[in-house]
Amino acid sequence: MEIGAITGHIDVAQVVLYAFWLFFAGLIIYLRREDRREGYPLEDGISGKVDNIGVVWMAEPKRFALPEGGFAEAPNFKRETRPLNAEPIAAFPGAPLQPTGDPMLAGVGPGAWAERQDIPDMTAEGQPRIVPMRSVSDYGVVDGDPDPRGMPVVGGDGKVAGTVTDVWVDTAEVLIRYIEMTVGDGDAARTVLVPGGFADVRGGKVDVPSIYSDQFSAVPGIAASDRITRLEEEKIMGYFGAGLLYADARRQEPLL
Repeated sequence: MEIGAITGHIDVAQVVLYAFWLFFAGLIIYLRREDRREGYPLEDGISGKVDNIGVVWMAEPKRFALPEGGFAEAPNFKRETRPLNAEPIAAFPGAPLQPTGDPMLAGVGPGAWAERQDIPDMTAEGQPRIVPMRSVSDYGVVDGDPDPRGMPVVGGDGKVAGTVTDVWVDTAEVLIRYIEMTVGDGDAARTVLVPGGFADVRGGKVDVPSIYSDQFSAVPGIAASDRITRLEEEKIMGYFGAGLLYADARRQEPLL
């Protein structure tokens, strides 16, 4: 027999090839099972009927320890219980959705947000991770960079919406996460947070082009004045994300 031959019809190369095929098939099955830990069960976009993908393709639930205590399981087979504030523009699967009611608060499209826990993100030391700069004495704006505190906030319509009162810092990443501002006057005044990624500080003002000046008053608020929860972050981010498309009806139309 030739070198590498096991029998007259089987050699080492064949065995290695077949072993690779079996390994690769097993890997595909494993990956397809693991990628179904979140986002399932699937629902038909028109009828809402749940798609049964079968036991073979669904992984066994795993328990994940949470840093704040307790456990989470995935997959958990929980279905979305929040009402969908949108309707399809046509009766076919995959049809685009258009918001119903106020599109800025509908929670769909670019304004969608996840139902995260209503607790703050914490540092390794057990302290709130994102806090206003006024509450942490060892943080400040670096010399040479513009300090937005006291600057006017200008919306996408070019009008002043309010004034910056403070900045909120991520003490774990050491950067500015939110700009705190006051909207309105007198009894109607309220404090809202603007995500740092939606703000451009330059020329002695803070530009926030995603929403218009009269829309700042409806920015989702926070329960405490010195911390922000994960759920509150989601809703605030969703509001400014929605503004990119829904702040003005003209933003939903093609450029040409």
